[in-house]
Amino acid sequence: MGTVTIGVSIAVPEPHGSLLQERRAGFGDAAAHGIPTHVTLLPPTEVDAAELPAVEAHLTEVAAVGRPFTMRLSGTDTFRPLSPVVYVRVVAGAEACARLQQRVRTPSGPLARELQFPYHPHVTVAHGIDDAAMDRAFEELAGYEAEWLCTGFALHRQGSDGVWRKLREFTFGGRGVVPPQAAPVDRGTLPTR
Repeated sequence: MGTVTIGVSIAVPEPHGSLLQERRAGFGDAAAHGIPTHVTLLPPTEVDAAELPAVEAHLTEVAAVGRPFTMRLSGTDTFRPLSPVVYVRVVAGAEACARLQQRVRTPSGPLARELQFPYHPHVTVAHGIDDAAMDRAFEELAGYEAEWLCTGFALHRQGSDGVWRKLREFTFGGRGVVPPQAAPVDRGTLPTR
């Protein structure tokens, strides 16, 4: 069966996800349309394809004990010079993301792994492009704001074409349907120039 590359993430909902993806593409990031806009819980990880059912069972358990929480994005920051990334900051929900990613990577589970860098929830808007474009992303999205209620996360698989595709969503508390009061709050804004 071989190995597959998977990732676990929280989607940035519409209209925010598409807007940030289009902005990322506009800055010249060629990977923009192959990566849905997200906050990472598990970075790209190779697993044996035969282990996918165990991975899904584990993620179902992680989601079952989770509870919805507010996510708020505000402004930009960068990992430069350590890593060529500009991102939108997670200013509310970061602690909940950190706890969630620890549960996803629990040492007793199928996704146990060490991270290359300390976990820092963020939404990438530019990666590995020239410095002038990175500076532009940093400046143009400095006033960006968005807020929504996070009700779960998803498992993605990277295809041989480099595109990430959703395999399955996991809803907190094991609920299959998000109640109306948990719908995303549309508070995304970009500064006007």
